[in-house]
Amino acid sequence: MASHYEAPIRRPLVTGEKSYHDVTVDVAKPVEGKANKQWWIVFSIALIAFLWGIGCILYTVSTGIGTWGLNKTVGWAWDITNFVWWVGIGHAGTLISAVLLLFRQKWRMAINRSAEAMTIFAVFMAGMFPLIHMGRLWVGYWVLPLPNEFGSLWVNFNSPLLWDVFAISTYLSVSFVFWYIGLIPDFATIRDRAKSPVAIKAYGLMSFGWSGRAKHWNRFEIVTLVLAGLATPLVFSVHSIVSFDFATSVIPGWHTTIFPPYFVAGAVFSGFAMVQTLLLVLRKAMKLEAYIHTKHVEYMNIVIMVTGSIVGVAYLTELFMSWYSGVEYEAYAFLNRATGPYWWAYASMMTCNVVSPQFFWSRKLRTSLTFTFILSIVVNIGMWFERFVIIVTSIHRDYLPSAWSYFHPTWVDIGVYVGTMGLFFVLYLLFARYFPVMPIAELKTILKSSGQNFKEGFGNGAGYYDGHAHDDHSSESTDVEDSKSDATESTNNSLNENN
Repeated sequence: MASHYEAPIRRPLVTGEKSYHDVTVDVAKPVEGKANKQWWIVFSIALIAFLWGIGCILYTVSTGIGTWGLNKTVGWAWDITNFVWWVGIGHAGTLISAVLLLFRQKWRMAINRSAEAMTIFAVFMAGMFPLIHMGRLWVGYWVLPLPNEFGSLWVNFNSPLLWDVFAISTYLSVSFVFWYIGLIPDFATIRDRAKSPVAIKAYGLMSFGWSGRAKHWNRFEIVTLVLAGLATPLVFSVHSIVSFDFATSVIPGWHTTIFPPYFVAGAVFSGFAMVQTLLLVLRKAMKLEAYIHTKHVEYMNIVIMVTGSIVGVAYLTELFMSWYSGVEYEAYAFLNRATGPYWWAYASMMTCNVVSPQFFWSRKLRTSLTFTFILSIVVNIGMWFERFVIIVTSIHRDYLPSAWSYFHPTWVDIGVYVGTMGLFFVLYLLFARYFPVMPIAELKTILKSSGQNFKEGFGNGAGYYDGHAHDDHSSESTDVEDSKSDATESTNNSLNENN
């Protein structure tokens, strides 16, 4: 170990004098302790928003979607806008987990768990809107290719809406399994540390009998890599298929081949922005500053900057192609976006999505936590406006001027959207309260190479530095004591003794 060398320019991923035992205590503390006052305040606000949304959804289902601001021209508005927006947010989690795992990026360790949870909850929110838009939730199963009693009634396999069902359900299934598999070792750690019989039983069931043996770890790594390989193409395929909802039509503004890569870049863009928003709050609320710091924020801001630039190029490409095509209706569709009644939405989209990420070229700004938090919210507002511009401005003016109309959202439109936001934060807060928000075992794997504690020790030629001793012998004893205090490792020791 004394021969280990780490480049001095590479900053540590875990700051402070953290041992293996410290990682376990810090991550498990929110789960084992009681929820603080701030958690209850935020949870109450989210719950009230969710209950309001439930009321609006029940009113919509019982009355009909005429309660929304839709008219004979604008048949898609806030519902599909919110659907595409939520699907986009759900992309960052799997990208962070799967793609960065395959590339062996250590900085993913601190943020992948909460990003994966965000993915699952966001996809749940997205799936609600097509069902509500159908008007009759009780026949929602008709979109599934199931044997039925309706004779010749079968789903239309040529419809992109059915492709959405397959793509999103597959994406949700793989993401959920990927997320849960990563939680199993941490559930075992919480189980071994728990004192309440209910907690011991609950976390024992969720850990699936995990003992920490070498065979278990071997299978864990194999399954994780296989799922990462499956999830990676799904990241790019799901939003491509969502874009086909529009691209397969002949409506000017929708009928374009740039939509699949454009939607994927936008999804990664908005997803990373939402991860930043949630992580910065989580970091402060749960006192995880040693594990989530400016290095993680900077890396994600670079991704936001790159994908935001790609989205900007896509906007300009659309404008160029509408002019170069020579098609009158195509040119008018994009001219109407920029100068028509919805110019304010187009201006908001361009400002938030194209202009604002360029501030991250400055290293001072992209490492500023306050600026990052504000800009992440701005980006998500801009991505919502992008979906709105694509959907509403393309159809609010038909080929016949007599069919032109203007969409005004009703209080039900707003209520349903606010309700999904409330449900999302309710689920996320419950996750942060009862599940480890960081992978305890995975964080320990990077501690010796990327922890400040160890890096300082290696730099001094000691092999391990705990703030008290600097010789090899004392470092080994400290390491042994820390490992003994770790619940999972103590389980391993007992099993080895029995064998």
